[in-house]
Amino acid sequence: MNIVPNRDGLMEEIEALSLISDAEAPAVTRVVFTPTDLRARAWFFARCEEAGLVIRQDPIGNIFARWNGSDPHAAAVGTGSHLDAIPNAGKYDGVVGVLGGLEAIRTLQRGGFRPSRSIELLLFTSEEPTRFGIGCLGSRLLSGTLSPEAAKALTDKDGSTVEEVRQGVGLHGRLEETKLPQGYYRAFVELHIEQGPLLERQRIPLGIVTSIAAPASLRISVEGSGGHAGGVLMPDRKDALCAAAELILTIENAAKTTGAVDTVATVGICEVFPGAVNSIPSLVRISVDIRDTNLQRRDGVMNAVDGAAQTIAAKRQVSIHTELLNADAPAECAPEIIDALSESCKRRQFASMEMVSRAYHDSLFMSRIVPVAMLFIPCRNGYSHRPDEYASPEDIERGVVVLADTLATLAK
Repeated sequence: MNIVPNRDGLMEEIEALSLISDAEAPAVTRVVFTPTDLRARAWFFARCEEAGLVIRQDPIGNIFARWNGSDPHAAAVGTGSHLDAIPNAGKYDGVVGVLGGLEAIRTLQRGGFRPSRSIELLLFTSEEPTRFGIGCLGSRLLSGTLSPEAAKALTDKDGSTVEEVRQGVGLHGRLEETKLPQGYYRAFVELHIEQGPLLERQRIPLGIVTSIAAPASLRISVEGSGGHAGGVLMPDRKDALCAAAELILTIENAAKTTGAVDTVATVGICEVFPGAVNSIPSLVRISVDIRDTNLQRRDGVMNAVDGAAQTIAAKRQVSIHTELLNADAPAECAPEIIDALSESCKRRQFASMEMVSRAYHDSLFMSRIVPVAMLFIPCRNGYSHRPDEYASPEDIERGVVVLADTLATLAK
């Protein structure tokens, strides 16, 4: 079968979508359910209609665009990713998987392929945790990993609940109806930029993911005692920021000392109150992200953080409270899909390597209900979640070719 993506057209679409943003180009900001996100969704909806796909949207806003196969009762083959973007991000994260997935379908259509199983493109809601503090909201609900009750309790920084926000944008179905039925998909394949430097460093254009790291998220508050910067003597201080700083360095050290390169820990948010130069910090809130491909190692870091928090609290006479937001298990990718990806690379004479995804994606949660795999393409310098994130047209096209091959194999 002749698979020739419309590379120029796809790059034009990626560029057009990047301009639907709350940040000035080249930065991209699209937070879920904002007016900008809704405009991006409408734009995507129109592209799917142009491709003749049958479109539906579920109660949390996941969008399904289906190319119907000749056997409508057979489990479908899925692909897709997300379009929401953290503040000051780039134009390729998630987008390559969504628009690349769409172009893979269009390429198969142009090539005369007729699937037996339906091929469905899926746009996931809120892969990024920006608004509600938890990543992969849409795929968690689809897979039943997150209960509707827990989802309804989530709030944004303004105190608005998921229920209030989604209904405010016209999503009125019951969240209980979001979970997919058993056997809905036969397989799910996600195309994505690597978000790391390994492919580029090794000059290999494609990465076949064998496992996806297990994420855990913590929200930690440190409460001390405030006061005037000049009036409270050093022996009398209960400085919340100094305690938090010590804890942050302990978190870093806990990840570094596991002896495994796959263990990573990040403190990405630090809020200090009252936030005045001449006032001793009385309250600090930090957000912690801990990941590993090995669940036991990941949990070991979490236990080390808990122990350190107790020690620091006693030593500095502050109180430290830890809230666990999520602690998810890692995923192993399906051998059948890995084989299909590998076979396409060999047939096309594309070099590839097997690798681990240290970033987590919607595929992690889809793996709870369907066999999954991921295909990575390089991104320059490994940069992601920043305006200079970049993937070359040649690498994107190569990824689309292998994705189209794999979808065709699985949908026969």
